[in-house]
Amino acid sequence: MSKKVKVFQLQNNCNVSSSDLAEQIILGLPGHRYEVTTAFLRGKPEQGEPESKACRSIYFDFAKGKTKGLRLQVLMQLYKHCKNEEYDVIIAHRFKPIDSMMKLNRWLKIPVCIGVLHGLGEYDRLYRRWGMRLFIDPSWKIVGVSRAVCNDLLSCGAGLTSENVVQINNAIDVSAAEEIQLTRNAARQVLGLPEDVFVFGTIGRLVPVKGHIYLIEAFAKIKNQYPSAMVAIIGEGRSRAELEAAIHRLGLESRVLLLGAKDNALQYVKAFDVFVMPSLSEGLPLALLEAMSGHLPVIGSDIDSLRSILEDCGGYIFPARQSEFLAHELEKALLLSENERSQKGEKAYKYLCANHEIKDFRRKYRELVENLLARSLAQ
Repeated sequence: MSKKVKVFQLQNNCNVSSSDLAEQIILGLPGHRYEVTTAFLRGKPEQGEPESKACRSIYFDFAKGKTKGLRLQVLMQLYKHCKNEEYDVIIAHRFKPIDSMMKLNRWLKIPVCIGVLHGLGEYDRLYRRWGMRLFIDPSWKIVGVSRAVCNDLLSCGAGLTSENVVQINNAIDVSAAEEIQLTRNAARQVLGLPEDVFVFGTIGRLVPVKGHIYLIEAFAKIKNQYPSAMVAIIGEGRSRAELEAAIHRLGLESRVLLLGAKDNALQYVKAFDVFVMPSLSEGLPLALLEAMSGHLPVIGSDIDSLRSILEDCGGYIFPARQSEFLAHELEKALLLSENERSQKGEKAYKYLCANHEIKDFRRKYRELVENLLARSLAQ
């Protein structure tokens, strides 16, 4: 039996779930050929929490302060571990793991290195651009999780080009998503939503970048014309007090509900009639894709990472931070007939299946790894 290819996948924080795309990369690397070790710089699972499907999991469990600045202790432990294990492939997610492994690979000489960037603006800081230009070498490929992320990487001035940047869209397991979704009535019953109202819904942390305040302000502009409509927001976070104050100020106490965080929030998407994503910044938002798996029409802001999706899936688009324009899009959706709304949802679903299906995602990562391994052997 030939020796298995040893893969080291490194992430910042321990947060394993079935929808986690690092886990999906592991599932795309067949066990008869690959031996995957997954590692986390910070945190470890509590008792009863899910663990990675990798052959082995390592929890460095560094304190937050240790992963900032020069990260000397982090670098030393990573170097010792990787030197002892003699990995063939590195897959690092987000800036700190990528930056750490780029520096260390000057000495480790691991032949295949992949950095995965999930958000925009990772190299806005001068020292980050300088570090990328200094340490990137032919062993590295950088994956952007959307067209917008790739465009940002290519234009940020960090020395990245079409030769070392590749686009692999974030994805979801559409079939698995559909299987866990409750019916409309069941989801509304669990969430405490009336059966006979029109619900604009969204899922996301209550933080400023998610733009929930603009959805609330937009809905306030049309609330009197549409008394049987309401807004439901699933999520929790530091903006709750601000959003609660806005709800009170605008007289929306019974019309806008902050439902808090929910385990497996995806199961509730069919409680909504239309999904709204008013974000100010996103990489490639999985919540939007999950809403499409529920055959829902979607509304979103015109930020780069959303615009191309919304244009192609038939969604509604409004200028970010502009509640007046969002109110117009909400009204358009309200005025659709049930059949028209269903057609909008089906178009979004078909786009999702064609462009963000998890089987394609796994295949593309497997092919990327295999092509880079073949290239390294040929050199």
